[in-house]
Amino acid sequence: MNAIDNGKIQEDDISLGLLLNTLDGERDAPLVFYYDGRPVKPGYHITEVKAGQFSALDCGANPEAWTEIFIQLWDIEEGDRTHMPAGKFQSIIRKVTDHVQLDGSAKLTFEVSDGVRPMQLYCAAMPILSAGTVHVSLSPRPASCKPRDRWLAEENSKAAACCGQRTATRGCCA
Repeated sequence: MNAIDNGKIQEDDISLGLLLNTLDGERDAPLVFYYDGRPVKPGYHITEVKAGQFSALDCGANPEAWTEIFIQLWDIEEGDRTHMPAGKFQSIIRKVTDHVQLDGSAKLTFEVSDGVRPMQLYCAAMPILSAGTVHVSLSPRPASCKPRDRWLAEENSKAAACCGQRTATRGCCA
């Protein structure tokens, strides 16, 4: 049975490899994640990094397969700690790779909780360096109907091919 590769990263997602490469030149800069309109607290921890290989059946009865990496952030205040430097984040991930195979191109998901509220899933945007700090915005990872999403992408691609990107959302040559 041929499975659809559901590991394709959406345009507003980044992979672990891209995140690590971006942090390369900023090892000493504080790494601050933003979610739900606010930054993580300076004492945040990376409590778990896991890699999963998934096989599934979507709502259109299509078999799917993908690899995904989850980084769990515990958003807590702890003493007088400051935000983790980007180099420390890289070191933690490097240590994980000594024990767990991480595919740098895999879909990257952040699991975030303050230890009280339930963990929520987020995707990461491209890191931005501003005022000596690396900022990474996390946005909620929504549910979707994958067959519908694939159909819409195909229709937009067809419209863009015959009319150009500008009219792709209105239908072919409308």
